[in-house]
Formats: sequence, C-alpha cells, structure tokens
Amino acid sequence: MPRFTRAELESYRDAEVPDLIGSGIRLLFVGINPGLWTAATRTHFAHPANRFYPALERAGILERPVPPGAVMDEAAQQALCARGLGITNLVPRATARADELSAEELAEGAERLAALVARTRPRVVAVLGITAYRQAFGRRKAVAGRQPEGIGDAELWVLPNPSGLNAHQTIDTLAVAYAEPARAAGLL
Repeated sequence: MPRFTRAELESYRDAEVPDLIGSGIRLLFVGINPGLWTAATRTHFAHPANRFYPALERAGILERPVPPGAVMDEAAQQALCARGLGITNLVPRATARADELSAEELAEGAERLAALVARTRPRVVAVLGITAYRQAFGRRKAVAGRQPEGIGDAELWVLPNPSGLNAHQTIDTLAVAYAEPARAAGLL
C-alpha cells in the first residue's frame, strides 16, 4: 500500500480521476467526489478506511478482491469492467471532504451524470450518499433505496456512502445495501 504525507495528498486537491467504465456496463456506482487518496492513486474509493471494495466482495459482487488502500492495476480494472461494473463521481474534482463541494457543483454533477447514463446506458445507477443525492437532484425528502424515478432508462438507487467518515455503516450493512442494485442489474 502506498504511503503519502499530508503535503503530498494536498498536492492532489482539485485533481480529477477518470471514470472507470467499460462497454456492457450493467451497474454504475456513483461516488460523491474523489478524495485526495483516490486522486493520488487514481483508484476510486482507494482510501484504506473506505469500505467500498470489502463490501462489494462480501456481497458477492466482486469476483476478485481489491485490498483497501491499494492501487488498482489494469488487470483489476478490466476485471471490474468485464463484470459489468462502472464507477464515476457526481463531481470529478478531488477534495479532502465532500462537504467542501458547493451546491452548484453537485447540481452540475447531476446533469453530468444524466449525460453519462444516456451515453453508457447502464441498467442500474447507484448513488452512494443520500445527502449528496438530495442536494444534487433537488430531492430534499429522498430516502435510501430504490428511487421512484430513474435516470434516463436506468433504475436509480441511493445507498450509504462507504467512506470511513460514515460511522453508521459497516462492511456488512454496506454489503446488504449494495447487493440490492446488483440483483436488479442481474449481477447476483
């Protein structure tokens, strides 16, 4: 696992991390925005305290584990895409915390996501973070789970954020939540 000083991580502030999307996408996971560790490693959800990959593995969504904090090599990226999974963010710029994003950035992110979904045509979109979803899409009373409206032709789910800052969730609770849209996408 790579190690970074605080100054090294800060040097990645506002960097962008490319989407990880292949052809034949069935389930698109949408983070809020990349963290500094993600920007430094160019691996989505890469911070060692992030529970995204362990939860996907526990749910049976991933066939090949991705260790927390690791840099995802090209073979692992290809395996994830071949499985029909994709990863993007509402806002592409890296920050230390999601609360550094403006309401305007989140609203622009919703528009960006709609265009991406129209272009890539996943069966299911899963936004990871209820507060960011509410702000980005103007759905102040939205609750977690499957949403009554989709994005384009895609079914839309709003799920808990896997960040280590989200102390209310565990790998087990995240695995249960993430399995639902995976089933809807035909992956489980």
